[in-house]
Amino acid sequence: MKLTVNTFVTLDGVMQGPGAPDEDPSGGFDRGGWLVPLEDEDMGRIIDTWYAEADELLLGRATFEMMRAYWPQVTDPDNPIAAALNARPKHVVSTTLREPGWAHTSVISADVVAAVAALKERPGRELQVHGSWQLVRTLHDAGLVDRYRLLVFPVVVGHGKRLFAEGAAPSGFQVVAGEVTGGGLVHLVLAPGGMSTGEFVVEDGREVARVSEPT
Repeated sequence: MKLTVNTFVTLDGVMQGPGAPDEDPSGGFDRGGWLVPLEDEDMGRIIDTWYAEADELLLGRATFEMMRAYWPQVTDPDNPIAAALNARPKHVVSTTLREPGWAHTSVISADVVAAVAALKERPGRELQVHGSWQLVRTLHDAGLVDRYRLLVFPVVVGHGKRLFAEGAAPSGFQVVAGEVTGGGLVHLVLAPGGMSTGEFVVEDGREVARVSEPT
């Protein structure tokens, strides 16, 4: 399976508490709910296409517990997000959780990188990560992410849990697909790869770019 990261981010890279003011106040975060006023008609369509590709799901403990409290209540068979989350295999990364309390869930408690690499060897389409900021950072640094799907919202919140930490493994990205929604959200599908560097020089009176091979 391909490992995909699917998340909402602000312009300053924060992915914490998008859906409610008190969704995740950890670390003193008091600016939750920034997504809701910016939701538009295209957003639901885009998110539905994300979940339609999921064969299994991989979540950090905090994201898992927030989803577990909400999505089992949604029993509408025509809701593609609830259908995926409630019925498909889920894996939660935690050293403290013993009883997941959500059907079709297993716990990864040790050697996350090796466990996720083994999951990727299973047949299927996508092993999807949603939210789960610490887990995403670990997977990025280990080079395990095949695709990032980001919905970027035109807002700056100033502080919070960011998608990429200072010191993250350097990476270049290829834009596989992208669109701007009617309300101004930017949907990006990115494939990580090697990172190039370069310089601008003058040759025969013209400015040209010299770019190195990706490393």
